[in-house]
Amino acid sequence: MNKRQVIIFWVIAIALGGAVAITKLSHKPSTQSAGMRAAGATLFTSFPATDISTVEIQGAAGSVTLVKKDGKWTLAQRDSYPANTTTINELIRTLAELKVTRGIEAGPSNAARFGMDESATEAKERGLTVTFNKDADGKYLAKVSLGKNIEGSAAASPMGGPNAVGRYVRNHADPSGFYAVNEMFYAVSAEARRWLADDFISPEKIQSITVSQKGKDEPAWKLTRVTEDAEFKLEGAAAAETLDTTVATPLKSLFSYARFEDVVPADKVAERADTAGKRTAVIATFEGFTYTLTITPAKAPATPPPADPENPQPAATDNHFLTVTVAAELPKERKKEDGEKPEDAKTKDNAFTERLKTLTEKLAKEKALAGRTFEVSKSTVDALLKERDQLIAKATPPPAPDPNTGSIQKLPGGLIATPPGQPTTPPAEAVTPPVEAVTPPAEAVKPPTEVKPPAEAAPPAKDVQKQDDKK
Repeated sequence: MNKRQVIIFWVIAIALGGAVAITKLSHKPSTQSAGMRAAGATLFTSFPATDISTVEIQGAAGSVTLVKKDGKWTLAQRDSYPANTTTINELIRTLAELKVTRGIEAGPSNAARFGMDESATEAKERGLTVTFNKDADGKYLAKVSLGKNIEGSAAASPMGGPNAVGRYVRNHADPSGFYAVNEMFYAVSAEARRWLADDFISPEKIQSITVSQKGKDEPAWKLTRVTEDAEFKLEGAAAAETLDTTVATPLKSLFSYARFEDVVPADKVAERADTAGKRTAVIATFEGFTYTLTITPAKAPATPPPADPENPQPAATDNHFLTVTVAAELPKERKKEDGEKPEDAKTKDNAFTERLKTLTEKLAKEKALAGRTFEVSKSTVDALLKERDQLIAKATPPPAPDPNTGSIQKLPGGLIATPPGQPTTPPAEAVTPPVEAVTPPAEAVKPPTEVKPPAEAAPPAKDVQKQDDKK
């Protein structure tokens, strides 16, 4: 083999090698062509769950910033009010374990196709963007977008509309594409009130309720009861006034299952509260708790807030603002009863200690609500907005006498006595007999045709002739 042939051989070998390399590169595995993460893999290679101290959620309805202080989550848009720790931890855990079901190879410029257009103003086009620990330089630990729901091919869901089976998501650290996941992220919202901790007051064993007049400090009415099992009595009730039990009985469990709608920022209270309708209510319990409530009607907003597509709620038009202070005088020891047996005393002492611990924790939680203004529905405080006359049972008037029968007396024997000046015509039922007595049944008027006897048949003609011959 001469030198020229060797050169030609190497040129052919290099060309063949290049062709093979190009062929391999043009046939990448399907999992790679659909994104960096294969089906079944987690969305994040490593999610920094333990390092997260802030979470920012942006959407078409606004934004929410959750901040972790001293190990507790708070909500920046609500004057650092406590946030729902359970919901936040669930979001972080879900993202850390989130697995991909399908990858779609597409660049960031295709975000609008999946409902993740951050410049859009419509919720269904904007989606939600969740950023973890974004610093002043714009860097973040992790950033993920939540886009359109993935509709299944099955029948519509029982709640109406298409049956959603998942959602499109994007990990901003992965530029290779978008991913489909089975998680719906129902609890994630850009509406601040959806993240508030829901702890609220809950008076137990109510002893008395005092409510002031509208716009004044003077009391409008006061209800009290002697024991936990007794009914309420209206203080200062006149002898003819009876408390309406249908109104008073529900007050025994006032605020038992109450929830608030939102927490109003301090700088928004003055412009939204209608102070002319303000009332004060004082609730005292048999266990020494005293709740002082200020109830103020809220002005209807000039422009209703935009609806949250993740958690749509009807706009409230008659909400009230509520502030509360809580105080309590808890007993330090149990009052002994005469003649207690040692074993009974020990059981009662243990029960008293446990109850005192529960009440002490309850007092601490409810005292922490002081200084906040809560927005509540009218139904939550409606029982405290009644006027005094609405607590009084309305007397039922006796039925009016019938002018046709009220002055007629029936005497023994069926006689009727009519006082002077009244018509002497007896009642209609004494004159007009029943219809059945006048009109006999149809069968008695028209006898049946079977009663008529049949005509006697004539003798045969031959027998007549024989009788004539004999004659």
